[in-house]
Amino acid sequence: MKLDLDTLAALPPPVERPRFDAAALRCGIVHLGLGAFHRAHQAVFTDEAIAGAGGDWGIVSVSMRRPAVAEALARQDGLYTVETLDCEPSYRVIGSIRRTLWLPGASQAVLQAIAAPNIHVVTLTVTETGYCLVRDALDTAHPDIVHDLEHPRSPRSAIGVLVAALALRRAAGGGPMTVISCDNLAENGARLSGAVLSLASRWGNRLPDWIAAHVTFPESVVDCIVPAATEESGARANRALGVQDDASVQRESFAQWVMEDRFAGPYPAWVTAGAQIVPSCAEYRRLKLHVLNAAHSALAYLGMARGHERVREAAADPAIAEFLERMIGTEIAPALTALDVQGYWKKTARRFGNPMLDHRLAQIAQDGAAKLSQRYSPLMLANLRSGLPYARMAEVYAAWLRFMEASGAPVDVCGLADPVWREPALRTAILKAEP
Repeated sequence: MKLDLDTLAALPPPVERPRFDAAALRCGIVHLGLGAFHRAHQAVFTDEAIAGAGGDWGIVSVSMRRPAVAEALARQDGLYTVETLDCEPSYRVIGSIRRTLWLPGASQAVLQAIAAPNIHVVTLTVTETGYCLVRDALDTAHPDIVHDLEHPRSPRSAIGVLVAALALRRAAGGGPMTVISCDNLAENGARLSGAVLSLASRWGNRLPDWIAAHVTFPESVVDCIVPAATEESGARANRALGVQDDASVQRESFAQWVMEDRFAGPYPAWVTAGAQIVPSCAEYRRLKLHVLNAAHSALAYLGMARGHERVREAAADPAIAEFLERMIGTEIAPALTALDVQGYWKKTARRFGNPMLDHRLAQIAQDGAAKLSQRYSPLMLANLRSGLPYARMAEVYAAWLRFMEASGAPVDVCGLADPVWREPALRTAILKAEP
């Protein structure tokens, strides 16, 4: 038997079920990027908001590349399990995802979903590379953007999807919309807005003017450790439920969602689920990006080089732990003046040590070029100009280069968009850093 609406009522009592009628829920959100993080974070916040305050805030979740998860959720009526790993694991079935689509096989349905009058919010988790940026501008040479410029009504990129869908929405006389980036990208709202407006300018017909007047792009900060699902985690969820769930995810108990108060229209009561709506996300963003995310990258590249596979193992390595303490204390904290870096770091280090989290370093190591340029580059440049140390941050870059070479993918640093390579002192420090 599989998890679906028919088997939902028969689940054992310890498993928490949606506290609303999932079958009757209408959609008010489209999400681009149907990965584990979305299912473990935004969909959970939305599920809780619907349970607490009601509203038709079901989610149309779009898989941008691969169809497997979208198809698995469709077979399960959109239901799936979140396994929360704390002192004891707990299990909750989420009902907020009501429809799934696979972009390459249903691009027109995706565009029409965003253009529909009942949709008020679009959220995104497409990773840093999914924004097709070079520095702060849209990369018009990116293969997906080249395709979207040639075939604007059958887009491949998230930016192309948004522009094409907003054009449809405008043509239909649609109302305002809020588009929220939930990726680890500095000033993600402004950068997403810039990319959308840049591509929209190629459409003509004053589409950028309409977008600027009717669509907002709030900045947001998200945080929750979501290890990739494994056969073992899936088996645990299936045992807890007593039925087969082909789309379960695992996560830590901590979750944070901070959003800038710039909404164009209605949105779910996310604050009832613990989300924060604030005038500015800057402080939250800088701490998350340059402490937690930066430490994650260091753990990945230094940890794998020392034979570790998991975050908790690398975090418990005395040499790596000392490296992180010194990097945070002497290089990152001085670059983030007026922020409680040490207090935030202490909480973060405890989260890394969670013995129940099977967070693989190889998962964190993906897309290193884009991640390091966001997490380290601004601090290294600031420290260089202020005469502050940056040697340990340079060591993380060097560890990434060695990881890429060992993976059979040597990197031409001259071709990278990251501005650290244009600073001779920083480039020299990286290339001379010892293992």
